Amino acid sequence: MARIGLLGGTFNPPHVGHLVCAQEAHERLGLDRVLLLPARTPPHKAVPEDPGPEVRLALCERAVAGDERFAVSDLELRREGPSYTVDTLRALHEHRPGDELTFIVGADMALSLLSLATWREPGEVLRLARLAVAARDGARSEEIAAAVAPFHDGTRLDRFEMPRLDVSSTLIRRRVAEGRPVRWLVPDAVAAEIAARGLYRPGAVAPGHPIPTMEEHPA
Repeated sequence: MARIGLLGGTFNPPHVGHLVCAQEAHERLGLDRVLLLPARTPPHKAVPEDPGPEVRLALCERAVAGDERFAVSDLELRREGPSYTVDTLRALHEHRPGDELTFIVGADMALSLLSLATWREPGEVLRLARLAVAARDGARSEEIAAAVAPFHDGTRLDRFEMPRLDVSSTLIRRRVAEGRPVRWLVPDAVAAEIAARGLYRPGAVAPGHPIPTMEEHPA
């Protein structure tokens, strides 16, 4: 049995905040590996300047290349329709039923847990995986615990500390569009891939992806 952490999102693009979150979850929770799960069609809000899921997958692969603690899964890209977490967890259990899964919620998404009741089958999500929340100064921990309480007794909820990093995918895209450097904000391999593909520059649209998809919060 392996203890697997799951970090989902659009990763448009992946940045150091994602990797630090994955690293801290790996260390603090004693995970064997953390999988990055880029969403194909996240169900809750538009993905601005989306180069397409296959490109975001490639960026994730560049981001974690050479680090055995991390891997990238294309599971959600191979499934049509919205990328609901409960469907992903079911598929992972079918593929490797002996693994213990932990769904990681980054600090920037932690407050989305306050609307846990709006997720698809929240009780099933908590049955299929532990829920790990990146803590920032203990912010709103009681509210998050209360949001989980209707669906589980709380024993499936973990918290782990991570450094505060004021970086986001929105910031990266804006800096690229302005012609400003993004080194140290994303892995060098990701910066090189963004440059090679001409991503996020004014007027750049990936072939076959002229219309934005929908972005997931972790539900």
